[in-house]
Parts: sequence; structure tokens; C-alpha cells
Amino acid sequence: MGPMTEGELTGRVALVTGGAGAIGRAIGARLARLGAIVVLADLDPTAAERAARELGGPPDLGAGLGVDVADLPSVGRLVERVLERFGRLDVVVNNAGLNRHGSNADQSEADWDAVLAVNLKGAFNVCQAAIPTLQQQRSGRIVNLASRVWVSGSLPAYTASKAGLVGLTRSLARELGPWNVTANAVAPSLVATPFTRAGRSEEEFAAIAARAINQTPLGRLATPEDVAVAVAFFASPDAAFITGEVLHVCGGAQLAPA
Repeated sequence: MGPMTEGELTGRVALVTGGAGAIGRAIGARLARLGAIVVLADLDPTAAERAARELGGPPDLGAGLGVDVADLPSVGRLVERVLERFGRLDVVVNNAGLNRHGSNADQSEADWDAVLAVNLKGAFNVCQAAIPTLQQQRSGRIVNLASRVWVSGSLPAYTASKAGLVGLTRSLARELGPWNVTANAVAPSLVATPFTRAGRSEEEFAAIAARAINQTPLGRLATPEDVAVAVAFFASPDAAFITGEVLHVCGGAQLAPA
């Protein structure tokens, strides 16, 4: 992975779901730095608009929009708005995520369904809505945010959704390759964000973080910027002949047991 330069994605339109979160904002900032027109989409449209403004640059070179990725009509309207405003769609980053605590013994059906609806069905919805445009353009990049847990195991619904997302990525790579569209996944280890802290006390999160660091050869947690660099690589011309791959952004933690 060589260094990427400013302007490498000039004129490209990138859609990032979960765009108001820490990782979504970092991805948006990295893509904007490379010259992309960035659309940050989130369930909270106000937060998406605020995150888009924080990217800087002229308002006609980015946007913050609302979307419920679990709802196909909502996703369809999102893609329509992107195309109406910017005329094309080149990079699709499925970053929207949801987690619910529980074990295989006590995970509720409602929590299971909610996690799969956002993390897996949501990514499928966004890809399905974007595919006609990507095929018509005969080019494009899909980057799905998986997780190290797809190989190590963790909370059941979250793990199942991320493992499923890797399978979806490979299916997309095979189907869309003839149109010069690539599909890859980025699988980070633990990142300290409001998302990963949710539902946990400070003591609980500190213990989880300490264990993660202990299992990581590089001896630290991943940062949102670490994840963003990997996403930007897959979105760049440098990755034109890479598809169906999973890039672990884990500092080596993917080599250790959960």
C-alpha cells in the first residue's frame, strides 16, 4: 500500500453510511483530502449535516443526508438524491453499524433482527441501490466495514452480521467484476469510539481495551484514522486490481484468539 496523494480521487463521488460516527467522519475526511466529493449519510440527518460541514470545503463538494439503511425505500431515496445532486456515484462505503449485547443463550430475537437488519441487510440495500449506476458507469468501488470478530468470534448477532458481510463482499466482487467494479472489506479490531463504549461502564470498557491491547502485537488499539486509510486505499486507483479481499486493520490481533 503506497502513499496516496491529494487529488487522487478528484471528481469521484463517495457515499459513506454511518457518516456521523467517529469512523464514518474519519473516512469522509480521508476521502475528501484525496479530492473526493463526500456524502455522509446517517440515521440522524442533523448529525450527518454537521459532520459534512466539518469536512470543510465548498458546500457543493459534499453533503450530509439522512438514511435508514435497513429500509430499502429510504436507501433508494438516498441514492436518488446523490445522483440528482452530483450526477454520479463512484465509491460506496458501508460503514453503518449496530450492536446489541447478549450471548447465544440469551440474545433476544428483536436484538438479533435489529443488528442483522443494519449491518448486513443494510449493506445489501445500499449496494443493490447503487449497482445500476456502477454498472452504467462501468467502474466503481464498494468497501464494506467488517470486523476482526468475523474470524475470532464475539457477540453472536454482531459476529454473524460481520461474517455475513464478508460473504456478501465476495459475492459482489464476483458479480460486479465484469463492470470493473471492485468490492472489498476492511476488518478493524477494537476502536475506542462512542459506538464501542455504548452499553459498557468505563471499567468494563477499560478491561476490554486492555485485553485487546495485550492480544495485539503492535500494542495499541486501532484508531478511526487507521481504518480510514485502509478504506481510502480500496477506493483509490492503486487498488484497481484488488477485489474480494478482507484487509485486517488489527495490528496483528487477527492472529490471536478472541
